[in-house]
Amino acid sequence: MGFQKWLVFVCYFSCIILLAIAQPELLYSLCGETGNYTQNSIYQSNLNTTLLSSLSSKLNQYGFSNASMGETPDRVSAVALCRGDVEPDICRSCVDNAGRKMVQSCPNQKEGFGGYDECMIHYNNVSTLGSWSSTFPEKYLWNVQNSSSPEEFNKDLQKLLESLRDLAANGFPLRKFAAGNTSGPAFQTIYAAVQCSPDLSVQGCSDCLVSAFADLNGCGSCTVKKGGRVIRPSCNFRFETERFFNYTLIGSPPSPEIYFTGEKDNTVRTVIIIVIPVVAIIIILTLCIWVIVLKKRHKRKPEDMEVVEEISTVDDISTVESLQYNFGTIRTATNNFSDSNKLGQGGFGPVYKGELPNGQEIAVKRLSANSGQGDLEFKNEVLLVAKLQHRNLVRLLGFCLEGRERLLVYEFVPNASLDHSLFDPVKRENLDWKTRYKIIGGISKGLLYLHEDSRLRIIHRDLKASNVLLDAEMNPKISDFGMARLFELDESEGNTSRIVGTYGYMAPEYVMHGQFSIKSDVFSFGVLVLEIVSGQKNNCFKNGESVQDLLSYAWTQWREGTTLNLVDPFLRGNSGSVREILRCIHMALLCVQENVGDRPTMSTILLMLSGSSLSLPLPSAPPFFMHSTISPEAPLLLNETAYSSQNDASTIELYPR
Repeated sequence: MGFQKWLVFVCYFSCIILLAIAQPELLYSLCGETGNYTQNSIYQSNLNTTLLSSLSSKLNQYGFSNASMGETPDRVSAVALCRGDVEPDICRSCVDNAGRKMVQSCPNQKEGFGGYDECMIHYNNVSTLGSWSSTFPEKYLWNVQNSSSPEEFNKDLQKLLESLRDLAANGFPLRKFAAGNTSGPAFQTIYAAVQCSPDLSVQGCSDCLVSAFADLNGCGSCTVKKGGRVIRPSCNFRFETERFFNYTLIGSPPSPEIYFTGEKDNTVRTVIIIVIPVVAIIIILTLCIWVIVLKKRHKRKPEDMEVVEEISTVDDISTVESLQYNFGTIRTATNNFSDSNKLGQGGFGPVYKGELPNGQEIAVKRLSANSGQGDLEFKNEVLLVAKLQHRNLVRLLGFCLEGRERLLVYEFVPNASLDHSLFDPVKRENLDWKTRYKIIGGISKGLLYLHEDSRLRIIHRDLKASNVLLDAEMNPKISDFGMARLFELDESEGNTSRIVGTYGYMAPEYVMHGQFSIKSDVFSFGVLVLEIVSGQKNNCFKNGESVQDLLSYAWTQWREGTTLNLVDPFLRGNSGSVREILRCIHMALLCVQENVGDRPTMSTILLMLSGSSLSLPLPSAPPFFMHSTISPEAPLLLNETAYSSQNDASTIELYPR
């Protein structure tokens, strides 16, 4: 009997070892931030039951399954989705393996997302069925090889993806999947597949894919690669120059018997005869109503707006109609772009003040004429940026297109930019510490929204005092936050072939190697905070016998224990704010550290600003730039020959989702 027990014991552990060996590592896995669970808790028990048995057992014939278990707050909801051309047995095995591996990859997080080429699973403590609005979690993957003609390649790819999107969104109810190919440059064939979770509506599927396609530009490296993919729980797409899906298993739409139940074929036939005419009548009536509404809207349309017919959805058409201005209206509003109306000159073009016929004041940015975008792409980008809404971002009201003219229309902010007050010897006295602290906090909230909370995840790349505007209550509003998306088309994830920005504010890895990330913005933010505290521009000045810039001077004062020497003399009289001022300097020095990984994120910076009890780590030295005749405020535009470019294997994680 003892020998039998020993034999059972050996067999048991042998099976465990063999099972572990048989399970391949996940292609990707992301752990959410919605909360943690404790070991041996009810949530863990529900999670294990859902992932390890329920999901695969509930898979339908097209590779979709959703399961839930327990009651709030221990309720677990999970979804599994196999690629549309995967055989049922492979799908089931894939989901089983993914469930086991995800439990190991996210040992105590309540949310997880991961999978393989053939399948993916997503679980959470809240149900996400029928919704795609949450873009987290999300994963980007791309081919290591570059395409030979990126611009032509991307144009052909976009056409293919748009056609497949419509096929998938309008697919049959149990499977929203489409795959196909098109001819690309240099005799290449581009293959692509798009898919939505079948619980999404037609509109939901289309919107999810449109948003995912837009993130292809945010992916950076994907725009110059031969292959790539954007993977979300509710939708995904992939493209390659070699076929990666099985045409024979894509198949045709299933027979009506799958959707209708009945004991006899006659019952099914009767249902079809009744349903099809009813659906046809409903579609015809809907189209008629839609045409009538559009005609009425066209009649009500103000004379200074133009109709756009090429945006993908009805909602988008309506939105773009309200955003697009007539060129003549803007020209009149700005007095024909007269110098008297000119507010300033930015890196992307001049800015003019204007007034619309209804009395509304606006600021108009007249973009330079070297953008490579077509009209439709430009409109879609404006549509995305216009949806960014935050009290610390300048609001984009609309745009104008005529010939080569590209105009962006913004809200007018009355107190001009921060540099007009901060560096003016008279106006600076009006910026007491309370106001400056409010400005620092507002800028940090605006950056956090761009980096982590907005749907586009924008890296500003040119944060400086002149790009921070002040409203009537001296609240800061970041401007030019959409320029990198709207204008710069040659950037990759972590690397760019053109350096744009302002010398004194740019992180060293960006200046020297073209590498950019959210930490590049953090560096610029740190420089800006030091300027706000000191009232001095980040330029070279003589300190005794040595020449220093603001960063080296701040570091020297910090090391010598004389940090208050850095503070603007107008602020030194209020002893009650000394602790906050010193804390801001400490935080700024953490932001301008030379090592990218040592710099905090904007979410951590907000904690530093709001929590005085939070202890801050000691900063390391900032980078010491070679002093030259270049003004720190001079805008830079360097081609790839002007710096030592690194290869595509960048170590910077641009999108940590």
